[in-house]
Amino acid sequence: MPRELSEKDIVILKKLAPECGDLTCSGSGHMFHSILPPVSNHFAEDGEDFIRRISGLSDEELTYITDMIIKGEESMGCLPVEDIEALVHLIHDRLSADIAQKVITAYESGGECEH
Repeated sequence: MPRELSEKDIVILKKLAPECGDLTCSGSGHMFHSILPPVSNHFAEDGEDFIRRISGLSDEELTYITDMIIKGEESMGCLPVEDIEALVHLIHDRLSADIAQKVITAYESGGECEH
């Protein structure tokens, strides 16, 4: 579900991708509507870089993103499977197995790439 990024979203996006100059997708020309897809697809060099970036989130920031995923407000549809697996593993280890399962369920029920 497309959304306008809040100030909190922008702070987290800039933490994950400090090199993010503006909030526009270079491929589509549209504004970013989520945090994770631009980090994964535009800024992380590879899966290891994505893991390094998301591992730097505080538990509060990770909980915020997780809550947005569960509500259907944070897209994961454009993320490579390896990045989703890394995110779920991080959520499992840092938050809980129950929350990780909810994220998997949200991913499986959504799955579309939003621009």
